[in-house]
Amino acid sequence: MHFRPLHDRVLVRRIDAEEKTSGGIIIPDTAKEKPQQGEIIAVGPGGRNEQGQLVPLDVKVGDRVLFAKWSGTEVKIDGKELLIMKESDLLGVVEKTEALKKAA
Repeated sequence: MHFRPLHDRVLVRRIDAEEKTSGGIIIPDTAKEKPQQGEIIAVGPGGRNEQGQLVPLDVKVGDRVLFAKWSGTEVKIDGKELLIMKESDLLGVVEKTEALKKAA
């Protein structure tokens, strides 16, 4: 199935949190919190401003993003648990440090 979000919504796949702490302690599933980081799977065309003009989204497919703990609506598409949320629910884009080093 192909899913295309409408307006300023995005489809996000959660990125699983680490299973160990930095000290090597394994975290059981019952103690894990839901990850607040994900990858953009699909984006809508954008929202409309007061003049009715289409304003494209700042994120694109493949971006890693941070979002608040209770953001979005959980859905299951093709057996995968995904989140649908508005672009305004996203807190920011996580850029890879390698790309930042090359830019500097």
